Amino acid sequence: MSTLYLVATPIGNLEDITHRALRILGEVRLVAAEDTRHTRKLLNHYSIACRLTSYHEHNKRSKLKVLLAELEQGDIALVSDAGTPGLNDPGYELVQAALEAGHAVSPIPGACAPIAALVASGLPTNSFLYLGYLPRKASQRLRFLQAILNVPYTLIFLETPHRLLATLDSLCDVLGNREIAIARELTKVHEEIYRGTIQDAREHFINQEPRGEFTLIVAGSTQKQRSWSEKKLRSVLQKQLTSEVPTSKIASQVATQSGWKRRDVYQILSELIKHP
Repeated sequence: MSTLYLVATPIGNLEDITHRALRILGEVRLVAAEDTRHTRKLLNHYSIACRLTSYHEHNKRSKLKVLLAELEQGDIALVSDAGTPGLNDPGYELVQAALEAGHAVSPIPGACAPIAALVASGLPTNSFLYLGYLPRKASQRLRFLQAILNVPYTLIFLETPHRLLATLDSLCDVLGNREIAIARELTKVHEEIYRGTIQDAREHFINQEPRGEFTLIVAGSTQKQRSWSEKKLRSVLQKQLTSEVPTSKIASQVATQSGWKRRDVYQILSELIKHP
């Protein structure tokens, strides 16, 4: 049977590709790319002539049979726009289908933005949890973060420029003001890795118009959260009601401090507003 090669490509600097990756791209019968125009620039830079076809989130179902048919005829390669294919792209479905059809799947290692950011973050690297993109909706994002509040491992997220500040707010509300490293434009001319607390990071980026994909490396929990008693919870919430902070933000902050679930805190808070 044939082999599906998962070929890592540069995340910015075109020199960050292995000799083996270039050889494989020149030998396979077909290269499936997230964006053929982007990949063609890389191939042209290294004078590699090969057949290209698109394979991305919007055509992954219709292209699956086509790529499997190509695999029946010989080896093919899968690449993403940047980094290692199969992470936060439809590569998983193709890998699964190739394996089920009896083909070999071989990774060609190389650049990977989450790992590059992690090792340069200054945060612990002995154990970490990669979580990709956080949910777009604030309510879903808060619930997701609440579920990993006590995870002791270094956390890795990806984020887009227009959602960065909202995500930093959510991280601080739920996880607290932890240490964070924020990497952008890795390996490029304007590479930046900001290191500090989540609140300081927000202040750093608030007046900027950042570009490119962000990788967030967040310190893990240092101790198990102990739940407050309901009496203490109500007492703290009662005091918070005298402030001008929005109730949703109060609920998030107190949930982080108390060990209670945010929805339960919000419910008690609503009761206190109705019956002070």
